[in-house]
Amino acid sequence: QAFWDTIMKWNDIYWIFQTFLTNQKLKNWACKIILLLLFYHVEVSFGERPDSEEPEPGMSKPARRHQCSYCGKCFKRLGNLKRHGLVHTGEKPYHCSQCGKCFSRSGHLKKHERIHTVEKPFYCSQCGKRFSQSGHLKNHERVHTGEKPYHCSQCGKCFSQSGDLKNHERRHTGEKPYHCSRCGKCFTLSGDLKKHERIHTGEKPYHCSRCGKCFTQSGDLKIHERIHTGEKPYHCSRCGKCFTQSGDLKIHERIHTGEKPYHCSHCGKGFNRLGTLKQHERIHTGEKPYHCSQCGKCFTQSGDLKKHERKHTREKPYHCSQCGKCFNRSGRDLKKHERIHTGEKPYHCSHCGKCFNQLGALKHPINPLPSHVRLEHSINRNS
Repeated sequence: QAFWDTIMKWNDIYWIFQTFLTNQKLKNWACKIILLLLFYHVEVSFGERPDSEEPEPGMSKPARRHQCSYCGKCFKRLGNLKRHGLVHTGEKPYHCSQCGKCFSRSGHLKKHERIHTVEKPFYCSQCGKRFSQSGHLKNHERVHTGEKPYHCSQCGKCFSQSGDLKNHERRHTGEKPYHCSRCGKCFTLSGDLKKHERIHTGEKPYHCSRCGKCFTQSGDLKIHERIHTGEKPYHCSRCGKCFTQSGDLKIHERIHTGEKPYHCSHCGKGFNRLGTLKQHERIHTGEKPYHCSQCGKCFTQSGDLKKHERKHTREKPYHCSQCGKCFNRSGRDLKKHERIHTGEKPYHCSHCGKCFNQLGALKHPINPLPSHVRLEHSINRNS
């Protein structure tokens, strides 16, 4: 009805100003008056102007006229209300043409499409690194500026990203919001949950490009790749020895410091490795968790089981580089054999200074004298 009333009013206005328009002198004035009346009529007939809003009593901000029927939240624009409504309805009208993934906002779809197109329109002005999202660029720029705008309210530690702060705060609160659906174990980080779930699924998504071996974690793959590349990035500051893993360097440094943080609860003996402590405790408990599948013999260490299994398989993986002879043990058999070629005699007699290539030729389990000394004594007595 308001629309038809407006049409009738403008019909009257038209005939009134028709006389002005016929007169050339009054024509310019008539146009200005018509525009002013039009502006006034829109305000009177339809309320406020579309681009202005009256503030509510006691409020400095304009009134929000579009209200959500689900939660009561108000919006200034109808488009914002429609976009908000998708949160309640779960509707995702924007679809990726390549993989079919759906999104509730067109902006989110555009960001996602860059995964397929590999488009990276945002680049760092300092190092040139490119990013698919402006937010990722902002996070990266803090690497150069050193800015850490997110502060922990409990300990004051600062972070460059808000996500890192949230993860850190869970240490204080003890919150573990990520639960394993299989065993119920809880985690503070979603990434830790994903790694854990691969134990149940057996998934190993990280593959070595050299040998094809698969791993559940990317860090394990990087460590493995150093076997092929020979890279040893961790150096001992005392002796310069290099290691492929930071954990191996820490264990090695205990040789210099003499630190033995792992103690046996039975006898109090200290060890510099947790694995060595576990092996030692089996002396007290008598546990032998490693079983031979062929003969059922049990062992306290996995290495001893592997050596034993070679008796059944007759595998001899250790080869002499000089003559090609094969051995099933690297330490005892291969090293002893190699001394034949090198002439090395590392074992010295404290009585006469004579050298031997095997410890057995020097030691005797009962007689304190070395076997070669006893032999010389028997020869002298017989003569």
